Amino acid sequence: MQLPTVWISPCRRPRSGRKFRALQKKIHAADAAPAAPVIKFRLVIAYDGTGYEGWQVQKTGLGVQQRVEEALQKLFPSAGRVHGSSRTDTGVHALGMVAHVEIPQAEFRMEVRKLALALNAFLPLDIRILTAARARPDFHARFHAAGKQYRYAIWNHPAMNPLLRAQAWHVPQPLNVSAMRRAARVFVGQHDFKSFAANRGYEMETTVRTVTRCELRRSGRNFTVIIEGDGFLYKMCRGIVGTLVQVGQGRFTPDDVQAMLAARDRRLAGMTAPALGLVLWKVFYKKVER
Repeated sequence: MQLPTVWISPCRRPRSGRKFRALQKKIHAADAAPAAPVIKFRLVIAYDGTGYEGWQVQKTGLGVQQRVEEALQKLFPSAGRVHGSSRTDTGVHALGMVAHVEIPQAEFRMEVRKLALALNAFLPLDIRILTAARARPDFHARFHAAGKQYRYAIWNHPAMNPLLRAQAWHVPQPLNVSAMRRAARVFVGQHDFKSFAANRGYEMETTVRTVTRCELRRSGRNFTVIIEGDGFLYKMCRGIVGTLVQVGQGRFTPDDVQAMLAARDRRLAGMTAPALGLVLWKVFYKKVER
């Protein structure tokens, strides 16, 4: 049996073919219209990571990125996503996080030099925009980064300095500074750092990284480990620092560190230092010819 054909209109049709054709032209024109012009800005951001679940926007918990985006949208409702140069972990701090954001030209009605001040007015006190400047249209804070410097703070005294309780790792035992410095030199160069990184839950394409600087500075009871490289694995800096401290305590030797690198096994390396002492200090970019 043949069923009758029933036509159901999904929406109200124009009253005439002329109006329908005019509506089609309007839709096609909107589709073909160029995107509204935007201005790209490069931000340098500092933050105390104590109260945050890292840089990135989180499904549960609060990320620094979320707070920066909320401040931007109060000034520029159509501002895009803030792209950071790194994904710092829970409790890790930053002094030189670089990020970029695109703001519609029509909404940006202030002098560029006032942008950082305006954003800071809407940010909590533990997040500050240090600088804000116009960037090249093709600049990307993450993909154009050539390297990063991290610094890790250690307070080496039987009693913790209460002024550093959220910014430094308290190591009360005496440390062999000479052994730690010898071990730090072992990390310099291109190595497979699998033994010093935590597992993110997925297979990495490669765990080879190049560390260009790993040194220990001491000023009284303050120790600072400076690590520079072209990129870092998950918790890699903290794995290096934890191992160096255990070298200083006599649990490992500098030669043991060489064997740890060769083993490519996290279970054979030293401990992971706590997050609170780590700071993303600086991000490096290659100079681009204009």
